Amino acid sequence: MDTNHPNLALIHEFFRIYAINEVDKLDTILAEDIKWHIPGRHPLSGTKHGILEVVEYFDQLNKATFQASPIVMGVSDSTATVTGATSKAKLTSQYILPAVENRNGKIEEVYNFPEDQHKADAFFGEVYGETDLEEDSNARGVKVARLF
Repeated sequence: MDTNHPNLALIHEFFRIYAINEVDKLDTILAEDIKWHIPGRHPLSGTKHGILEVVEYFDQLNKATFQASPIVMGVSDSTATVTGATSKAKLTSQYILPAVENRNGKIEEVYNFPEDQHKADAFFGEVYGETDLEEDSNARGVKVARLF
């Protein structure tokens, strides 16, 4: 893997900003119209649109003392694949594989893929409360076919 690739630097900068909670600097690395897709059947799932919704999502993760630690698996000119996340709450290891699309030097779209979706749904449901999917009009699943 090219350790000097600009997408690698972008990913490391994102996780640095995330780790120290400098949300006012997210606009330097996230596109204004970013889409952040969280699959599942839990209160935090669905697509977050724009930096404000992504920040609100991160604020919710903080309530569960969720902390992410990146392990970059690969980068290309348009994507990066990262794995690794942990929570100090009851779920001690949650592996997420976001496929990050980078155009114009900013992250434009992120897809999260939990290692065990049922475990993630149970954890987030317990921490944040159950969601009645019948009443929720927001699509909870994520179409991933376009990534492969």
